[in-house]
Order: sequence, then C-alpha cells, then structure tokens
Amino acid sequence: MRFAQAVCYIENVRQMKIKRIAVKSSAGSYSVVSGAGSLRRAAKEIESLGRFSSIHVVSSPRVWRALGKDVQRGLHLSKNAPVHLMNDAESAKNLRTVESVTRSLVQSGADRKSLLVAVGGGVLGDVAGFVASAFLRGVALVHLPTTVVAQVDSSIGGKTGVNLPEGKNLIGSFYPPRLVLTDPKLLRTLPNREFRGGLAEVIKHAIIADAKMFAYLENNLENILRRDTAALGYLIPRNVQIKAAVVGRDERESGLREILNFGHTFAHALESTTKYRRYQHGEAVAWGMIAAAFLGHEVGLTRANDVSRIVALIGRLGPLPAWSPVPTATLLNAMRSDKKARAGILRFVLSPCIGEAHTYHKVPLHAVERVLHFTPRLISASKNLTGRLNG
Repeated sequence: MRFAQAVCYIENVRQMKIKRIAVKSSAGSYSVVSGAGSLRRAAKEIESLGRFSSIHVVSSPRVWRALGKDVQRGLHLSKNAPVHLMNDAESAKNLRTVESVTRSLVQSGADRKSLLVAVGGGVLGDVAGFVASAFLRGVALVHLPTTVVAQVDSSIGGKTGVNLPEGKNLIGSFYPPRLVLTDPKLLRTLPNREFRGGLAEVIKHAIIADAKMFAYLENNLENILRRDTAALGYLIPRNVQIKAAVVGRDERESGLREILNFGHTFAHALESTTKYRRYQHGEAVAWGMIAAAFLGHEVGLTRANDVSRIVALIGRLGPLPAWSPVPTATLLNAMRSDKKARAGILRFVLSPCIGEAHTYHKVPLHAVERVLHFTPRLISASKNLTGRLNG
C-alpha cells in the first residue's frame, strides 16, 4: 500500500509548479508563493502589496555572501539598498541582536512605511520578525526563507521571538508577514548538515498530519537528500499547506497549533541546556521526536510499529550529535520552562498513530524520566545491533 501511494505522489509531483497558498491571520490573509522561480517574482509580488518608502533587507553575512546577488536581482534592489547583517547562530537569538538590528534600521533612515525583508533561516526570521513587530510599533514584513526549516515551517504563521538564558522563545510576538516567498533554488548553497536537519520538520508534519507524506518520505528519502527538484517541488508546498491549515484555525497557539510542537518540548530542553551550541534546531527536533515517540509508547498510546517507523526514518537522515550528557533532572527543569507547561506541569504533544497528534495534559512524570534516561541508550543499542547484523 505504501509503495502504491508513493507512486501516486510521484505522478502528482511531475505536475507541480509555483503555488500560491493563502494563510489566514487576524491581520488579514497573506500568501505563501512557493516553487522554483518564485524569487524572480519577488519584485512584482512586493509591488502588489502597496507602496513602501524604503526596503530594508535583514540577513546574515554567510547567507548574503551566498545569495545576496540573486536576492538583489529578484527584489530589483540597487547596490546601495540598505542591508542589515546579523549573526544567525541560535546562540545570538537574543535581545542584544534585536537592539543591534533595530539601531541599524534607525541609522539607515527606516520609517513606519518601510518594508523589512528577512532573508535567511529560522533564527534570522524569528529575530527579524520580532524586530518588525516592535520597530516603530510595527512595520511591514516579507519572509524570503533560505533553509528547509524556514521554508516549510518557521516563516509561516507569524510567530516571532528570541531566547532567554532560562529557555527558548520566551520573548516574542505573533506578527504575520505580508508575504512569504519559498524558492527551493535558494536551498542549493545550504550545507548538507542544515539541509538534513531541516528535513526533521518535514517528518514532523508527516507524523502529525499526513500519513501519505510519511510513506512518500520512506520511499523517496534518498532522492530528497540529493535535493531532487521534483521531490522538493512537492514537499515544500505540501508542508506549507499543512502549516497554513493549522495556523489558520489557531493563530495564537491556544489549542490545535500546539501539535506543531511535536518533539519540541524535548528539543528545546536539549538546546537550552547545551547553550544552543551542540545542536542545530532540526537536529534537536529529530532527537525530540524520537523521545516523543518513545514516550507515546511508554504511556500506551503510540503503537510499536509506528515508533519503529519514526525512529527508522529519522535515523536515515544521517548522524545526529549525541544526546547530551546533561542530567535528567536538569532536562526536566528546562522542560518546565516550555511554553506549553502550565503551573510547572509538563504537557506533551504525542502521536497515537502516524498522521495524527494531540496535546496530552496528564503524562506521568516517571514515564518522562524513563524516556529521558533510556532514549540515548536505546538508540545506541539499536545502532550497535544493526552494525553487527550488517557486518
């Protein structure tokens, strides 16, 4: 059955072109224009939004070196157009960076009628989005995401924010962009590690909302890892559709939208307790989804076969940085700072079956502790067994 579904999806992929996907928000709907060549439409798409006094690009040095000329052509920008560069490492996703970018905007003459164009990955989009929401009490924002994570997830839905030492994304706002342009050609310069890590968010969407896409990933992962144009031409718009459908029904994360955080309670704890230096975000999410699958099985919710499929697919993305040696108690304390926690009580997004997920309020603490303790050991044992069988 899964093979037949995958063949059907391949036929659909061949017909994929640029798609315009509407995202509902309290500020009005906006479009995600997705597909190869969408960058060439950037100037025309922005012109349709109205008149702006100036356009200001926010990017990072490494992204701008790789893609700056393409972006300038796509936006029809002059060489003297203001470009504000920031460090896009997770460790720099803080209020100091917000202040630096904001002051740069002031110094370059940005005003309330200016447009900010965020060119980069998830960290940059989160910071630039927060800057746009706060600068002069709000200026227009367009996302031009350049990573897998940003194209399929973080640029859509209006969540912005920065980290505190106490936890991830604890300061932020809901601030929808006016437009998002996702061009898979912008992924061509993405390092392999970032590309593989970003696919964790694609797997997440499949687990929570699309069993057929999960089967497609199982049958086509090698082509996807080679950045096959047809595969990306299907996956990126499909993931945008999933994200748009969820955030359109729950913009402020009061219920349904929490399912997008599958694996993230574990992931954010791993990131914050290692000072955002050990994992790229997608890598932490990959570990978090493995732990969430184990937790679902531990509480009698997720079937063993689904756990096996989830772990196996994530394992095929490539090697992950090892699970942090941080003590279980330290991880638990970090998890209590998670946005989903209520009065210090942990809440988890779990999947009863691939293609479905819900938030669960009463997960026994001893089950969480067992998962935190045994997840790295189970994965290590599985790899050793596989090595012996294949040797």
